[in-house]
Amino acid sequence: MPRLKKILESHNNKLHVKKDDTVIVISGKDKGKKGRVIAAYPRENRVLVEGVNIVKRHTRPSQVNPQGGIIEQEAPIHVSNVMHIDPKSGQVTRIGYKTLENGKKVRIAKKSGEVID
Repeated sequence: MPRLKKILESHNNKLHVKKDDTVIVISGKDKGKKGRVIAAYPRENRVLVEGVNIVKRHTRPSQVNPQGGIIEQEAPIHVSNVMHIDPKSGQVTRIGYKTLENGKKVRIAKKSGEVID
């Protein structure tokens, strides 16, 4: 079993979304919600989206939070459950890659051909 874990960790997992991208959730309990990607975790194939997959976390009192109590925060969701939003039309789109004349590789929206980054 440890060998399998090592093999899985050694793969280069590239995600189609990056931090600060605007995405929409396409499946799950938060289907249809739009949000900004707060963080991406390529090793786990998960992303943290603002306002999506809110969970309640019970915290004990600490110096930072002397009251303690129940905090609501976002939990990561699988990257396959989100799709990028086209910057031109505002609809969901797939992501493609294109090399520009100056040799820079950029992401493009498949629907409109618009450069994303």
